[in-house]
Amino acid sequence: MSSPATVVTGATGFVGCRLLQILDMDAQAMSTRSDPVAWTAVLQGKSCVVHLAARVHVMQDAATDTMQEYRKVNVDGTLALARQAAACGVQRFVFLSSIKVNGEQTQPGRPFRPDDAPAPQDPYGISKMEAEAGLRDVAQQTGLEVVIIRPPLVYGPGVKANFATMVRWLQRGISLPLGAIDNRRSLVALDNLVDLIITCIHHPAAANQTFLVSDGEDVSTTELLRRMGAALGKPARLIPVPQRMLAWGAALAGKQDMAQRLFSSLQVDMEKTRQLLGWTPPVSLEQGLLQVAQSVHKS
Repeated sequence: MSSPATVVTGATGFVGCRLLQILDMDAQAMSTRSDPVAWTAVLQGKSCVVHLAARVHVMQDAATDTMQEYRKVNVDGTLALARQAAACGVQRFVFLSSIKVNGEQTQPGRPFRPDDAPAPQDPYGISKMEAEAGLRDVAQQTGLEVVIIRPPLVYGPGVKANFATMVRWLQRGISLPLGAIDNRRSLVALDNLVDLIITCIHHPAAANQTFLVSDGEDVSTTELLRRMGAALGKPARLIPVPQRMLAWGAALAGKQDMAQRLFSSLQVDMEKTRQLLGWTPPVSLEQGLLQVAQSVHKS
């Protein structure tokens, strides 16, 4: 699929690389850290910007003012790019935000929705919330169509961070005390997220809307480990340790953040995405996990 009128930032990232493959485009040398004047030549004659570039979670962050660093890239850089895009006649700005704008966890039967009151809890989530608010202001002031997408955890071939750690555990056959986790997590396969981004580039009803996205199937941490192990051909070795005991141990070890990701629920309601855009995930959770497994076996 060719989309010559679209500019993609963050083109060398996890999502950007796959998006450019599907769109059959060359990477655009754009960065929100550069002088806005330098963007003009790239933006002229384009109808859409897909803005993926961002400052994400940094392990052992050395910045003296972490919030300021997130704002510099994720808020100031995003809004400068949007204003420049509007000035160059770009019609639509697709912004990859984060479910962290909604918050870190959900209660049973209460999945996150696009119109929930924002409740970010870390500098990254706060900066994405502020960028969203600023983009809506730019849209009102200039007529630029803004589309916001908030994904949960994105996985696929080449995935890093916590998901990659989980895959390594399973590959090595490590016994894990995670056989009794009763939570529900929404995830989104890389190809599903990319498919929605492409839909939002073109769909008339996407203008000035916020969308949540997932694979459409929520699983517990225990079930995810079992299914990822099955995809790898490495049955997960899970010990059913009571979740309360695990949480106590994590607190003693100062690993509360890790415990929250493993034990808490985070579900999204993407009914608006389905209804307004007529969109359904083209890749199932099982297919997405198989794609990860196949990429691991090839590496």
